[in-house]
Amino acid sequence: QVQVKESGGGLVQTGGSLRLSCLIPGRTSGSYAVNWFRQAPGKERVRIATISSASIIYNYEDSVTGRFTISRDNAKNTAYLQMNSLKPEDTAVYYCQARRGPSEYWGQGTQVTVSS
Repeated sequence: QVQVKESGGGLVQTGGSLRLSCLIPGRTSGSYAVNWFRQAPGKERVRIATISSASIIYNYEDSVTGRFTISRDNAKNTAYLQMNSLKPEDTAVYYCQARRGPSEYWGQGTQVTVSS
């Protein structure tokens, strides 16, 4: 079992920035692809960004393209989601998922609230 843990959420004003972190402990941390999801109140969980284990492949959901950047530092067992130009509609609980083959591990989420 891999204990994935997100951090870095909080309250920010429209136009502000936050950087979320996702710690994936263990020596094989770098072998996992990392996905960031978010779930707004009353809505389904949606994948918004993906980075492959070797940081070769990046994907973004349309609503965050150009504003959010996913990255990782395998030496620190950590992936990041830099979020700029935040909007009230970005308010959600943000989840990190580590995935390798059929195995996937989720964190408990971190709340991001963007005030107008």
